[in-house]
Amino acid sequence: MEARGLKNIVMKRSLLVSLFISLLAGQTESLYAQQDAQFSQYLFNGIYINPAYTGYKGVPNVHAMYRNQWTGLSGAPRTMSIAGDMPLSNERVGVGMLMISDKVGAESQLAVFGHYAYRIPLGRKEHLPSPGGAQSERMLAIGIGIGLKQYGLDGTKLDPVDPDPVLSARNKRVLSPDARVGVFYNTDKWYVGLSADNLMVHWLKSTQDPEGYIPEKKINLYLTGGGLVPLSNEEDGLLLKPSFLLKEDMAGPGSLDLTASVLIKQMVWVGASYRTGLNIIKKQHLDPRLRKPSAIIVLADVLLADRWRIGYAYDFSLQGTSGFNYSTHELSLGYTFPSWPWKKNDSKSGRYF
Repeated sequence: MEARGLKNIVMKRSLLVSLFISLLAGQTESLYAQQDAQFSQYLFNGIYINPAYTGYKGVPNVHAMYRNQWTGLSGAPRTMSIAGDMPLSNERVGVGMLMISDKVGAESQLAVFGHYAYRIPLGRKEHLPSPGGAQSERMLAIGIGIGLKQYGLDGTKLDPVDPDPVLSARNKRVLSPDARVGVFYNTDKWYVGLSADNLMVHWLKSTQDPEGYIPEKKINLYLTGGGLVPLSNEEDGLLLKPSFLLKEDMAGPGSLDLTASVLIKQMVWVGASYRTGLNIIKKQHLDPRLRKPSAIIVLADVLLADRWRIGYAYDFSLQGTSGFNYSTHELSLGYTFPSWPWKKNDSKSGRYF
């Protein structure tokens, strides 16, 4: 009874807070019982949403991101992630690791995954102007991630209408296995990917141990795509990259990101995204009067010394109520290692997706 009472309190509180914040701030990520967080800079490293991306860049690299959502709002989401991946000697296989820490109010989540991807050449080489004249075959990659997730609930941060002094003094933590899968197809000119996560934890029910706590998690689906459009000659190196991300988390409204970014002199990416809510799948538990959130994101990514990259994104809600437009900031840092001895040329991470 105690565990059931705690679960009911948490679910009701999460739903009320989520509906309130979504109406005011016009955001969709990290809401509705803390579904998976979404980064605005996902397009600079697809491994965050698709394990099939592992090893794609052709050289070892590490990448980290930190997202501070709704700065100044108590209990607002704080998300940090770090990923590292590399190809093996035949360049068909990619391996990597991903760690994500996400906190929203009294809830916290820590996930660690090991990734494996296998790439299958599908056709002739294509060419796009780039430093060194890099070429690549049309490739289809299949990836899987296996790992653990730790869910936590800090009872001291709960503030129910009728507080239970016993429950509010407890911290709940539980480990759960999980898996994610994906496919990724690319040429030098365009790409498309489909992935899903929360595959195992979705089927797990709350533990029978009254000291345990497992929040309800839904399968998250991601469909991504994009391409390259040269805007100038090879010497000027001006490229336009339109892209999209369609996300369905099965809990709250789905979301669609439409992004246009420009690469200048092979050194600087600048762009903007429009994010909007989307009723991809009808959900009976959602009030049909709930307005669709939307936001504008501006972002930039700078390549330094052929190895380092620093990125920043700023989210601005288009449907926030006056006085509640809290800003969202996102920082990223990446490093590309020199090529392995078995590679003939150093690509310097010259792949654009």
